[in-house]
Order: sequence, then structure tokens, then C-alpha cells
Amino acid sequence: MVSGDAPQTEGSVRVDVWIWSVRLTKTRAQAAAACRAGHVKVGGDRAKPAQAVRVGDEVRLRYAGRDRVVVVSRIVKKRVGPPVAVECFVDNSPPPPPREAVIQVPVRDRGAGRPTKRDRREMERLQGIPPER
Repeated sequence: MVSGDAPQTEGSVRVDVWIWSVRLTKTRAQAAAACRAGHVKVGGDRAKPAQAVRVGDEVRLRYAGRDRVVVVSRIVKKRVGPPVAVECFVDNSPPPPPREAVIQVPVRDRGAGRPTKRDRREMERLQGIPPER
């Protein structure tokens, strides 16, 4: 495999490029920003965007409110299609929480004005916040 876009089983590539190439983030800029913010760990250590990733490395990524834990099985230097991207890593991520478990934010009607003390207490009760004394 001479082409740069074909999956390889040897060598290394930047972690931000690899995360983007296997479609864990939508853009390379988002992958680099996640690295700079400390949301990417390679082998348990925080990764800078230019850190090298090799086959067998464990990559932990916190992106879009979800934790992803993947093990690199192939090195990819260019973005590939979804069927090929799935073959490039082993996904050990915990399952996402069910939609019912996600906290729903109460929405007030537009133009209803500022909430009264009674409205605030009702919203806090619905959110499960204990009353203050």
C-alpha cells in the first residue's frame, strides 16, 4: 500500500489527524482543540495534537458530551469513509446513557416575564434540587 489514504498497520501519525481520519470528530480543528483542552489521552497521559499514535495505543476522547475509548488497530493518514474507519479501531466505549436519563431543562414561554419565587421553587423541585432553608 503505497497510497497515503490507504490504512496501514505500521508507523505512526499525529493523534489529532488520526482522530479526525477515523471520524471520531467532524473536523481536524475540533480534534486539535480537544487535544489542547486535555480531552484526549493516549495511554493514560494527556496528549498534545502532534503526539504520535501507533498501533495498539489506547486513545480516550471526550467529545460532544460522550466518552470514547478506542484502541488503534490501523494507522490512517487521510480521512476515510465510515466502513473503512470502523476497521481502524476497536471501540471499548461505555454505552451512551438512555435519552430518558438526560436532564431536561424546563422551558418558559417567550414573553412570560421573569420567574416568580414560586416558579423558581417549582423549577428547582422538578430538577431535584433540595429546598434551601
